[in-house]
Amino acid sequence: MSNVDRWLLPDGVDEVLPEQAQVVEHLRRQILDLYNIWGYDLIIPPMIEFTESLLSGSGSDLDLMTFRVTDQLSGRLMGIRADITPQTARMDAHSLRRQGPSRLCYAGTVLHTRPRGPLESRTPISIGVELFGEAALSADIEVIELFLQTLRTSGVDQVHLDVGHVDIFRGLLAGSHLDADNESMLFELLQRKASAELNDWINLNISDKKLGGWLKALPGLAGSIEVIGAAKKALNGAPIAVMQAIDELEKVVDAVAKTGVSIHIDLGELPGYHYHTGVVFAGYVQGYGKALGNGGRYDHVGEAFGRSRPATGFAFDLKTLVVQGERPENTVGGIFVPYTSDNECHHQVAVLRSQGNRVVQGFQDQIVDLLELKCDRQLVNIDGKYVIQSGT
Repeated sequence: MSNVDRWLLPDGVDEVLPEQAQVVEHLRRQILDLYNIWGYDLIIPPMIEFTESLLSGSGSDLDLMTFRVTDQLSGRLMGIRADITPQTARMDAHSLRRQGPSRLCYAGTVLHTRPRGPLESRTPISIGVELFGEAALSADIEVIELFLQTLRTSGVDQVHLDVGHVDIFRGLLAGSHLDADNESMLFELLQRKASAELNDWINLNISDKKLGGWLKALPGLAGSIEVIGAAKKALNGAPIAVMQAIDELEKVVDAVAKTGVSIHIDLGELPGYHYHTGVVFAGYVQGYGKALGNGGRYDHVGEAFGRSRPATGFAFDLKTLVVQGERPENTVGGIFVPYTSDNECHHQVAVLRSQGNRVVQGFQDQIVDLLELKCDRQLVNIDGKYVIQSGT
């Protein structure tokens, strides 16, 4: 690598410079304060863990996204976290072992071997919550409402909430006797909404005509809240688990709709199908081609740690929230103090800092650029007294 190229970063790896970093950190604090007042306790999981725990029950997608290194002390394989949810599950099951509901929140960088999509970062700052130990729908509703409040706190307006339930698809497949390869193919066709291909595949591989009809109906069951009524008709006679899932989805949607958010239901959209177990959701805004954040229920995530508990939660990339949100700019600049050895000046600086002011002290013979220092005022000595003047 030449000297000219040494400044280059790997594809998908970004840095955050001071002005933007201040915004990111301010929003991080605001969101974590929000989670605190909702009763969620902050945890700080390690950046790296043994792969046996880090990847337990996480599915193949996360496995492919995880960097691996060899521990120089034990010789065991370790992974650099690509997702914080499995870590929270381990901490809930092993480190905390609370008997009742456990509300946890986190904020930290994760690392991906490849971007999740075009132009996406491989070093997102993941921020979110997990609620363990409560299977009632009230837990799903609380988490979705906090998800929406996070977006409002971030200055994101006109949010469209996508909601679904993976147990509808899973319940239909329960009696299909499809092997893993065929199930994956069916799942892929549903995600691509390739109706013609889907219908041909079902005709060829699903002998049960009723089941085939229900599966063919899924891609069309998308739209506003009225879709739930249409689903009850289209899937009439489906297994009990399917109808129960529709009822659960209806109750969650009815509760969340009271917040005034725009809701879109899609029974053929199955994000995290191999990972989630119930209600799933994601937030979108116009003009941005992917979800700002997503979440859902994943009741089996703790099984690998010997303590399977109901669980639901969500996560955002904090840097994406900063880009997509609109917040008032911080117009309060700092105070520049020219170089001096005067003890009284040093005392005044200490007082100003104790009051929360940003104070930048100059050095001897320093070339001063107040704009670069983010200072709009100066502390100057006038007739033996130190006063603050507008800086120019």
